[in-house]
Amino acid sequence: MKDEDRYPPVNGIGREEHIGMVREIFTTIPGRYDFLNHLLSLRRDVAWRRFAARKMVFFDTFRLLDVATGTADLAIDAALCHPGIRVTGIDFVREMLVPGQRKIAERGLAGRLDLLQADALALPFPDGSFDVAASAFGIRNMPDRLAALREMRRVLVPGGRIQILEMNAPPKWIRRLFFAPYLNRVLPAIARFYSKNPAAYGYLVDSILNFPTPGVFLEMMAQSGFRELERHSLTLGITSLYIGRL
Repeated sequence: MKDEDRYPPVNGIGREEHIGMVREIFTTIPGRYDFLNHLLSLRRDVAWRRFAARKMVFFDTFRLLDVATGTADLAIDAALCHPGIRVTGIDFVREMLVPGQRKIAERGLAGRLDLLQADALALPFPDGSFDVAASAFGIRNMPDRLAALREMRRVLVPGGRIQILEMNAPPKWIRRLFFAPYLNRVLPAIARFYSKNPAAYGYLVDSILNFPTPGVFLEMMAQSGFRELERHSLTLGITSLYIGRL
């Protein structure tokens, strides 16, 4: 990929540029988003989301907020796993919600699952609205992660849970032998073949490699007011499910 076809590194841009870049990227990729996610992760993304859904606990409002829901895969998995709940998914890119609306209708979940265009940093819900606030592969695209975590905390009931599913750089030996060659060579080649915006998947690699280490992210969750923190390492450590409670 030529330099002029790449997005700038995420660790070298400001907040507004980052927001604009993310909006542009996710406006261009909804048509192939699910297909490429499944292909590039060898369908491990399906197992990761289902694991996260099974870990959810509902006890008061029986409501889930899925932040940066994208095409609503986590929201749908949670609704299917927990038949008694209602789910709201939000994303700040309207185009990403269109495939999700279609999938919700196909699965007969329209009465239990709503999708809204909204900003994760200014959630349009009162305090204490949800038992669980979750996000799958979305928080790394937010320039102010601490603010996003605090906003998710605000809308939780006392005793509620936050769940963050996110990719991260794995242990060094795995990164050197498998992860780095796959991200830097195989993934871009596949993206060039299938995607109208292959540079978006260069951004994906950059955002994963620049996401905080698990220890640092757990500290960020604690700073946001969560306790009883857990981290579940998935698929040789390339993905983590973080859980915190109020």
